[in-house]
Amino acid sequence: MEFWRRNLYSIWIAQFFAMVGMSMVIPFLPFYVRELGVTDPKEIEQWSGLVFAGPFILSFVMTPIWGTLGDKFGKKPMVLRAIFGLALSQLLIGLSPNIFWLFIFRMFQGGISGFIAASLALVSASTPKEKSGYAIGILQTSISAGTVIGPVLGGFLADITSHSNIFFITAIICFFSGVLVYLNVKEPIIIKKHQRFTLFENFQFAFGQKKIFYSLLSITLVTMSISLAQPVFALFIESFDMELIYKGTITGSIFGITGVFTVIAAPWWGKRVDRKGYKKNILIAMSGAAIAYFLHNLFSNVFYLYPIRAFLGFCVGGLVPVFYAYISKNVPEERKSGIMGFASSFTLFGNLIGPLLCTALLYKLNVHHIFLISGLVMCINTIFTYLNFSDYKLNQLFKIDRNKLKEVDKKNETLVEETES
Repeated sequence: MEFWRRNLYSIWIAQFFAMVGMSMVIPFLPFYVRELGVTDPKEIEQWSGLVFAGPFILSFVMTPIWGTLGDKFGKKPMVLRAIFGLALSQLLIGLSPNIFWLFIFRMFQGGISGFIAASLALVSASTPKEKSGYAIGILQTSISAGTVIGPVLGGFLADITSHSNIFFITAIICFFSGVLVYLNVKEPIIIKKHQRFTLFENFQFAFGQKKIFYSLLSITLVTMSISLAQPVFALFIESFDMELIYKGTITGSIFGITGVFTVIAAPWWGKRVDRKGYKKNILIAMSGAAIAYFLHNLFSNVFYLYPIRAFLGFCVGGLVPVFYAYISKNVPEERKSGIMGFASSFTLFGNLIGPLLCTALLYKLNVHHIFLISGLVMCINTIFTYLNFSDYKLNQLFKIDRNKLKEVDKKNETLVEETES
């Protein structure tokens, strides 16, 4: 198997199981808060919000730092640090004696992990530029697939065991994912010795290059729009004037179908942008997502949400992965980990401010308005993209000698085999 494919598939498996483990714990976080001694309903809501947001606060700060260290010390060590750090944090969370330690350990999780950014940087550095859109699209499906399966599995486990035990199970899953990475993933070997850059130098580069900076802003708006409506989705389903026998199952399946179609669509979008360029595809996907959010309020029958959410998932599959591929193709190899770390931080920032904005808006608006605002944010982002992006095609961006790429890939495989022997 080719060097880059072996890394991609190994990281995909590890990231999938890590995301299954991480998303297992999300549905019952408020119940775990109550289990730790918080009994007042208002305090449960407040602490649940803080505990949910805790990892994003530190990860937004630390992810670019870990990315810069990845450029200096290697990308595989950063992946191992992230996945084993995730395992440790879940173990500590399960051992939390009270709510304050839970919040501290959740903050620790955000500061030490950053597995998604680290794995993205490694795959980006391992993959030939002409295949990067496909590879990043494939990698993103592990996140979607894991977050589809995780909540269902977590809900099942919560019915048969204690909440703290689920964190211990998550720690075990993450630990063995780390072992898989250690045994199967090889550090990308760059033949040419590159200059190393500091965090501040990468910051200057990211904010000084318009195409990178605009991509970071668009990623923030996309993830903010998506996460804005997520906290109230169950309440939105409940607002339909229908007698639903299996309300939980219906809510979960409607929510989950978005992830299923994101998994299906991401590789398709990745191959499409490799052939036809970025701007047109981003505009199509973003416009479609905006329409999907507006359609949420158009029907009174909850079952119409199945095709709407499927269409939304299809469009979302062409957004964040495509922006990541766009950034990856416009960043020199020696800066890749650092800049992709910034991209991940802006993703985290969007995921942080979305739910917080949703909470603030609900003081004045109802849940139906939240989906309209998500669509409006997508529309604003579509206009921003239209005005600021250039529809480059891969062959215009890079004059690629495919034979040379194959030779470099073979050299990498030979060097890895020599290192192993």
